[in-house]
Amino acid sequence: MGFQPSRRFAILSGLAAAGTLAVGYALTPFSTLGRARQIAAGDGDFMPAAWLRLTPDNKVTVFVPHGDMGQGTHTALAMMAADEMDADWTLVATEQAPADMAFANGAFAKGYLLGDMSIPQWLNGTTEFFGRKIAEFMNIQVTGGSTAIRLTGALGMRKAGAAARAMLVRAAAEGWGVPESEIAAKASVLTHAASKRSATYGEMAGRAAGYDTPDAPLKAKADYTISGTPRQRLDIPAKVDGTAQYGIDVRLPGMLFAAALCSPVAGGRLKSVDEAPARAMRGVSTVVKMDDAVVVVADNTWRARVALEALKPEWDDGANGSLSSDSIHAGMNAALDKGSFSTDFSEGDAEAAIKGAPRVVEASYKVPFLAHATMEPMNAAAWVHDGKVEVWSGIQDGLGGRAATASLADVPMDAVVMHQLQMGGGFGRRAFSPVLPSMKARHIAQAIAASKATGKPVLVTWSREQDMTQDYYREASVARMKAGLTADGRIAGWLHSFTERHDPPEATRIDYDVADRTARYVSDTNPMPWGPWRSVDHTHQAFYIESFIDELAHAAGQDPLAFRLAHLANAPRHKAALERVAQMAGWGTNEPGRAKGIAMREAFGTIVAQIAEATIGDDGRARITRMWTAADPGEVVNPATFKAQMTGGAIYGLTAALYGSITVEKGRVVEENFPDYEMVRMADAPRHEVAIIESGAKIGGAGEPGTAPVAAAVANAVFALTGQRIRELPLRQFDLKSGGKIARL
Repeated sequence: MGFQPSRRFAILSGLAAAGTLAVGYALTPFSTLGRARQIAAGDGDFMPAAWLRLTPDNKVTVFVPHGDMGQGTHTALAMMAADEMDADWTLVATEQAPADMAFANGAFAKGYLLGDMSIPQWLNGTTEFFGRKIAEFMNIQVTGGSTAIRLTGALGMRKAGAAARAMLVRAAAEGWGVPESEIAAKASVLTHAASKRSATYGEMAGRAAGYDTPDAPLKAKADYTISGTPRQRLDIPAKVDGTAQYGIDVRLPGMLFAAALCSPVAGGRLKSVDEAPARAMRGVSTVVKMDDAVVVVADNTWRARVALEALKPEWDDGANGSLSSDSIHAGMNAALDKGSFSTDFSEGDAEAAIKGAPRVVEASYKVPFLAHATMEPMNAAAWVHDGKVEVWSGIQDGLGGRAATASLADVPMDAVVMHQLQMGGGFGRRAFSPVLPSMKARHIAQAIAASKATGKPVLVTWSREQDMTQDYYREASVARMKAGLTADGRIAGWLHSFTERHDPPEATRIDYDVADRTARYVSDTNPMPWGPWRSVDHTHQAFYIESFIDELAHAAGQDPLAFRLAHLANAPRHKAALERVAQMAGWGTNEPGRAKGIAMREAFGTIVAQIAEATIGDDGRARITRMWTAADPGEVVNPATFKAQMTGGAIYGLTAALYGSITVEKGRVVEENFPDYEMVRMADAPRHEVAIIESGAKIGGAGEPGTAPVAAAVANAVFALTGQRIRELPLRQFDLKSGGKIARL
């Protein structure tokens, strides 16, 4: 799925204007700083760059082009800008960057152009950017792929902060008639020791405005005073005192509220519905019929839901009405049997190497569909008025969501105002953008239709049941692994065949020393709606690869850790991470009734080695009592947030490994709520120790990598404890005491 952009992107572009300090990095000669200033700067404010605002009271505001779903990147990005700027951290605040071209995330696009493999493949078309008209813009503010720190921060915020500092120093030097080398910048104050003169940054911004933007050098890591130190997140106070606004919190004058019922079968259509039972109920304003849904609008959400339940819509299930999980997996296996593969990567001759090996090991693996299961169900408020469409919602791409809304409402993008709010969970579920056409903002379309029908602002809030059954799911998948082993227990040939390939491009790569290796796949085996899910393809590819590595170690009669280390001569960072986590967990020692499993994955620029300790409950099901993680992201900005992301990512992955499964019967999703879609709860969460390895390599991500190795570590621990090799998730299907499957709940 390639995307060919039709709009240009700018990287922190800007221009100098009277009273404004301009900082920018542009791929084109165009500037959007004037537009940004009109949107975000008030009278007397100074806007050093599209992402930086300096007010006369010396306060710095960092505009963050990433959505907030609790990942802590707003604080970390502000830390990176403030450190290079030598700003007083107590004077720094953050704001959500408006969903406007002036705040497009050019650093994200620049990272792709520089060859970062972890950028989603749906941005492949950006390589054609320079062949497009310069006047076209590619509006992107995407939150995903663990890109905020490693791209927006490293390629944008730091550069902007460094340039701003250099211009302020020059302004002070010229204003005081002294060499720049004698000016000290610290904590938002410029000083000249010899003359004992000083000025705040705010006082010097006007003079600095007339300078051309320098290509200022960045600090050495040893000179950081903010980055690398644990800092309290700037967003936490508002979340604690209740002032943080989520989409579900929106209240507008005259607002109405709506509940929606979508086709229970993906691709199905509404045939007919008798509106009378709902219209007769108290508080109901109207019933809106759409192609694939019926929406009831009332004076509060509860009444809208009660009225909706009174309706008996008739649906046309379409082509998917006979689908089941079994039939989908059967189709995947049939596609693998047919063998019409596309090559993911191929080095050497894997099949010949395997054929010539004295021992061949094969295994098949299977994973189910997974829901995002965000704490806050899908919701959006829309108000169609005065030729405009205003939308309030928590989304992972403000500009992309704005463009998607324009398409849904059939209006020009300039007629859309997008109010991007905080998200009660995202994990890929709220990534709406024309560059990701597999995901449709159906709740936004419903809110728009309801507002058009009533002439008032309408908040649509999906029930948990709609949220669960109308998701864009992590795909179900099947993999067949095959490898040869030499007489001395080395891997000779690696063949990885699987169904469905998405993002990121390197998800099937292995870091072990195998000269002859191939990964190949078949497509179009998944008829269910797909959407990116935390760690995307790493979530199942890591399970396949690291489980199979364990199987190879067992076949070779070697310890799983020793086997891995023996195949990492050319990957010293990966080896160091494994050695560190093994030392943390006391690898090789187990308490009675417990055993440890190990797995490793490099995802989104960060190497994560994990060990899980398993035990078996009285009900025969696996429980994870402890986890250890050693992560090498190259460099860490906020250690406190990084550790929290490793822990949170592991809990998310542990839920998938133990419980997560969306099943389909007669085209309909069976699981409707959390009693059906169990999750790891506080009482069952393992103690988790996280160690950070700062190797000095290129900075990696935090939000997604911690999820990737979990399932394999857990399955490998279960094998170490019981001798039962689990090749199918989730583990709740298995009674590990009897060695059999548990009937579907």
